[in-house]
Parts: sequence; structure tokens; C-alpha cells
Amino acid sequence: MRILLLNGNTDGAMTERMLGLGKEALPRLGLGHVALVPATARFGARYIASRVAAAIAGHAVLEAVAEHAGGVDAIAIACFGDPGLDAARELAGIPVAGMADASLAIALAAHPRVALLTGGAAWVPMLEEFAISRGWPRGRVLVRAVAPTGDMIAREPERALSLLAEAAEAAIAAGAGCVVLGGAGLAGLASHLEQRLAPRLPVPVLDSLECLLRHAATALPVPPGPGRAPTTGLSPALAAKLAP
Repeated sequence: MRILLLNGNTDGAMTERMLGLGKEALPRLGLGHVALVPATARFGARYIASRVAAAIAGHAVLEAVAEHAGGVDAIAIACFGDPGLDAARELAGIPVAGMADASLAIALAAHPRVALLTGGAAWVPMLEEFAISRGWPRGRVLVRAVAPTGDMIAREPERALSLLAEAAEAAIAAGAGCVVLGGAGLAGLASHLEQRLAPRLPVPVLDSLECLLRHAATALPVPPGPGRAPTTGLSPALAAKLAP
């Protein structure tokens, strides 16, 4: 099985980092049959941290889906907030999973209340709205963020771990039965946070990248939607996908 690991950010180094972490995790997740195909958004923000950047990333994700969908079996949008997720499902004709959507589905299947912990304060209202849009009541999803954005955390993870530990403990005290470390920049940190909090951590910590890969490998395709119409100014691949 070939899964497109699609980074909606334009940071190619982050794509390569997630690719390495993903390859390392696949056997442990029981997904040894999966091969990851990396792709990075061609335009947009280096690291999404605002509504404007997320909206632009949705277009970039659709362009990448149109270019790569024919050569893979599923698509994993490796970007928290899942820019363009529903439109990508309508367009692709193959299973499409999103990082936040997958994390919520897996965490809430096992726990009545979970915490999404990420980097960058702007993500708090965006992820609260996202959770509601996916049908999860506000009381079941606690969204928390530390001040450094995800790309800052990726550059200096050790400096962020103490902040993440404090936020995780506060979320647990507020009733979270599971903590999800969300975002491309936080990929690979869940095990480090568990080690840091081991003496006082009563709940599991999930890695959103690993949740994404698990979901992408088992997701069902969505039939292409009816939204085909002539378009202008799009990439040739996306325009062809949307041709009536």
C-alpha cells in the first residue's frame, strides 16, 4: 500500500523529518506493508499558524492531491487542522485522512474527554471550531496550546518539552483522559513527553502523525462529488481533475 504523506506547509525539511519518523513508526503500528510517498505544498506558508495560511494551504493541498492521487492508494494530510480535507476527499476518489481528524477519532474512541495540545495560540479557536465541525461536542475536546509555534518546537524540541509537560498536566487536571500532541512540528515528541512526565502521567499521550498513518491505512474512499465545472488560473492537474 502506498500512502501520500502530504505536508500542507511548504517546509520541505519538515516533510523529510515526518517521512523519517513515519517510516520508523510503520512496523510498530502494524503497517509494515505501507510505503510512504512524500509531498510538500508548492505554495503557501512555511508553517501554518493563522486562518489565512490555512485557507491558502487548502488550495495547495488540492493541487497536490490532483497531481499525486493517481499513483497512491491513500492520502495523509500531514498538517494539523487538515486544510482542504473534505474537498480533498471529494476530489481524490481514494481514502484521504487528516491529522487532526484522525487523532480525534482514535482518541475519542477510547476516552470520553481528550486534550489536543499544539504550538501557537492562534490554533486554539481554530481547532475548537474544527472539532465542532467534525461533530464532537465542545466538552469532549479540550484544546490547549503553548506559545512557541510548531516550527519553533521542531527546531528546539527540548526547550518546548517543559512547556508541553505543564500544559499536558493542566489538561489532565481539567479531566482529559488522553493527550494528543498535534502538528507536524510536534511529530515524534509524544514518547519524550511521556518519559518526562512518567512519574506523574496517568493518561496516554498520542502522536498525531502516528494517528494519521493508522487512519490513512484503514480509511474508506469518498465518492467524487458533483462539483465539476470549468475553472481558470489553476494548475493543469487540478484543472483537469475539475473538468466537467
